[in-house]
Order: sequence, then C-alpha cells, then structure tokens
Amino acid sequence: MPPDRPSAARPRARGGALAVAVLAIVAVVAGGCSVLVDPSPPSPTPADFGGIAAALVQAGITVVHPKSGDAGCDDRVLVPTAISFEASGLDQATPVKIYTYLFADRATFERLRTTVDSCARSYVTDPETYESAEQSPYVAAGQGPWGPQFKAKLREVLAVTAGNGDS
Repeated sequence: MPPDRPSAARPRARGGALAVAVLAIVAVVAGGCSVLVDPSPPSPTPADFGGIAAALVQAGITVVHPKSGDAGCDDRVLVPTAISFEASGLDQATPVKIYTYLFADRATFERLRTTVDSCARSYVTDPETYESAEQSPYVAAGQGPWGPQFKAKLREVLAVTAGNGDS
C-alpha cells in the first residue's frame, strides 16, 4: 500500500500551477493587444470595381455588362486598369458605355490621366460630347452627353469610393 500523503496538497499544487498558467496566457494576450491597437483611425482606401458598382446602384444608377480589361483602346498600360460597363438612371434614360480606369495609387493616376484622353479618341464619335469624371485614383469616361444629374451622381460616387485616393 502506498504511503499516506495529504490528499489536499496535490490538488492545490495543480490548481496553483493552472492559475499561474492562465495568468501567464492572459498577460501575453493583453500585452499583445496593447501592441496591436493603433490609436489613429485607418485611412480609407479606394474601393474595387465591385464597391464602385454597388455604390452606383445604391445611388440610382443601373450598372450592366461590366467587362474587365476593356479600355476602349489598345493601350497596353491602360488595359489592365480598365473595366467598361453600361449605365443609365436618374436623368440618363439611354444607357451609355462608360470606361473606368482604376489606378493603383495617386502617383499612377497623375502619370496616366492624360493617357485616358488619348485612348478616348478610339471610342468617342463626337469629341464635343465627350464626358469624363475623375477622382484619384479613378477616371470614368465615355461618349456623352450624360444627363447633369447622372454625371453629378457619378462624380459623387467616385469621390466617396476613392477614399483618400491612394491604395
């Protein structure tokens, strides 16, 4: 028969070890959280095309037939940034094709902004009614005329979805 041992000593030791382990884990987690918490709010980043399209629809503009890589021209730099779609709504009863160019950041937007106008010569049939709306890092362009409410709402949506204009 094993020697008598106080039965209460062993559970207390286990309980004490468990309490120390739990406290150590809590301290590590709490300490880690204080390192992870940033007191400044994050800068808003630009939305992807899905976010832009959802915001347009919420604003009363119908978005149909999106086509990735459709810049309206063969510019190899613009093609990867481009998505075309047809839109209507508000005071724009007839659907219009809009070419959007979603640039990586403000610097790319500034460097390539005039390239969009050059590309537009490929798809604009009447330069007098060429329309565009921009908000870094986005450009939306197409053959107009666009209704004033439609154009204003498109500009507003681009401004909101652009965040701070940088990715």
